[in-house]
Amino acid sequence: MMVSALIERELTRIGTPVRYGVFVAVVGPSGAGKDTLIAYVRERLGDEDHVEFARRVITRHSDGATEDHDTLADAAFVEAEEAGAFALSWEAHGLRYGIPAAVDDAIANGQVVVANTSRGVIPALRARYANVAVVEITASPEVLATRLAARGRESRGEVLARLARTAPHDLSGPGHVQIDNSGVPEIAGDKFLAVLRKAVAHADVSGLV
Repeated sequence: MMVSALIERELTRIGTPVRYGVFVAVVGPSGAGKDTLIAYVRERLGDEDHVEFARRVITRHSDGATEDHDTLADAAFVEAEEAGAFALSWEAHGLRYGIPAAVDDAIANGQVVVANTSRGVIPALRARYANVAVVEITASPEVLATRLAARGRESRGEVLARLARTAPHDLSGPGHVQIDNSGVPEIAGDKFLAVLRKAVAHADVSGLV
């Protein structure tokens, strides 16, 4: 995985870090329940003016079983990337992912922006935005294996073996919060909601200085 060099050059052009708002990066392994918890807090926040949920652009079709996202073919994605359409983009698992450039304006206007991102792009996010909260959603290996095996792509044993080979990422730094989602989603969801409420309060204060 690599963050596009075009994005790095764009950082220099626009001036960074982008201040006032807070970028909330939701990270964690497949099966941890990131999409579930994002949907949970989104429903409870309702029409909260200060929180915006970024709609990602991905080079795969939306099948209704995962997050609702915009789809671009590989060539169209690269063209959009070169045109400056993304605040951040990366590659993982044979796919390309992009966070729309409009996120920069939202952050500059004091908004809290929530997005499902890759653990590998956290350094780039911390370079781009003055205020970054990293919400790491985790679950026990047994729970991850059960959830992933239920998708029917691999057996539970194969999933456990793959999880054991996964290299850890060092996410330590300001704003890092780990939430265990091994149990019912309401428990982890309420903890996530508390993080977002704190981010909104921080963004309000940041906008006054």
